[in-house]
Amino acid sequence: MDVSPEHLVEQANERFRLQDYYGAIHLLEEVIATGRAFADAHHLLGLSYSLAGQPDKALEELDRAVALNPNYIEALIHRALVLNELGREEEANAGLRRARQVTSERRSGFHGHVAAKLANQHAALAQAYLEAGGLNEAIAQYEAALELGPGFHDLRYKLGRLLLEAGRALEAHEHFQRIVSERPSFLDAAAMLGLACYLSGDGLAARAVWEELRARRPEDPRVEAYLALLSRADVAPVTVTARADEQVPRKKKKNKS
Repeated sequence: MDVSPEHLVEQANERFRLQDYYGAIHLLEEVIATGRAFADAHHLLGLSYSLAGQPDKALEELDRAVALNPNYIEALIHRALVLNELGREEEANAGLRRARQVTSERRSGFHGHVAAKLANQHAALAQAYLEAGGLNEAIAQYEAALELGPGFHDLRYKLGRLLLEAGRALEAHEHFQRIVSERPSFLDAAAMLGLACYLSGDGLAARAVWEELRARRPEDPRVEAYLALLSRADVAPVTVTARADEQVPRKKKKNKS
């Protein structure tokens, strides 16, 4: 059975709470291997490595978490603690200063760390709505989260995928374009940008995005599948679901009145 990265992260959190750090590491490494890990997965993996006595690996994962979300206050603090443990005191102090700076920033009228927590709570509520079948409500919650945390590109990526599912390809395109512009290494967002172009009727732009992605990620079979869409003149409209990056074309079903 194909287990979603989100579910694996939930399981890893359970192992972490039970102080089974190696169990959490095993699950989180599985998430990383999917290529769809977000900042929270890297942060938890880094923290697990740290508590398991592997500070070098911990720092690598915390660096990745901060690269994905520069305002991730917990990751910034834990990264500083690991740097201090490694004897890199100047870097640790710089990291703590950055964490204090984030804390003092205000977004939507809230201090930075409060805004970040509220954004994550909106994201959790979005996931609950989605599991209950409330696609539009989930989208609204992710939009509220991004008002509070505009740099949270993991949440922006999830919003973009839901917008594709809702048939709002042009809006999804704007979000994926912003991610790719600000985080060029976020290759999954590039793949979804191509899909948003395709669903918006811009096949040339989709081809350009996917061919560039193929050059950067030649081992990903999904890219060839995307390009195959463009080579089939009789391709049916694509129905996009929550697993948008793994879909193949199929006929769109009519909504029942």
